[in-house]
Amino acid sequence: MTGSAYVLAFVVGLLSALHCIGMCGGISGALSYSLPPETRNDRKRLGLFVLAFNLGRIASYALAGAISGAFGAVLLGSGASPWLFEGVRWLAAGIMIGIGLYIGGWFPRFARIEHLGMPLWRRLEPLGRRLLPVTTLPRSVLFGMVWGWLPCGLVYSMLLSAPAQGSILAGALYMALFGAGTLPILVLGGLFAGQLFRLGQDRRFQAMAGLGVILLGLLTFIVNG
Repeated sequence: MTGSAYVLAFVVGLLSALHCIGMCGGISGALSYSLPPETRNDRKRLGLFVLAFNLGRIASYALAGAISGAFGAVLLGSGASPWLFEGVRWLAAGIMIGIGLYIGGWFPRFARIEHLGMPLWRRLEPLGRRLLPVTTLPRSVLFGMVWGWLPCGLVYSMLLSAPAQGSILAGALYMALFGAGTLPILVLGGLFAGQLFRLGQDRRFQAMAGLGVILLGLLTFIVNG
């Protein structure tokens, strides 16, 4: 895996975060409101809970990335035609462009990829409910780890491109950096949910973020070529 792919994953997370705030920001905000009043009113302590929650989410992304990267490693080690693995790289670039179109609001059907994760989510979602109310930081991390498997077209699309990284470690790091890119906005979303939700619904911001990801996807095509 090249350093440019790491940067790419982080930037996609950063650009997609405002789009994510519509769905994930609501969950983060609900977590904040479920905390005791003394925690909610202490901005520093509230920030620790929101951060722990999001670190748990990113840990799940990394685990999923490791699984996806393992598939790429098997593909590389199986003696398959180099053209097959190259095809996976081209698919990853195409997925990146699809993500940009989705974020920009020009390809809403791209979200249908979320259906892939529904069977797993039906099993995990009750575990998340049992962790509420979140009263300790370790419990917040665990709740975030469950939330990390919530069906999300952006996350699942990135996972489909993770095999192109070619190893378990590279796949895990690729997804962890994607999650790290979303971290600033989603942590702020837990602290200032209303303001950021309105910003995330602004079509101008959506269009700019979508165009940014599309340009990244086109750049990936050029690099692969």
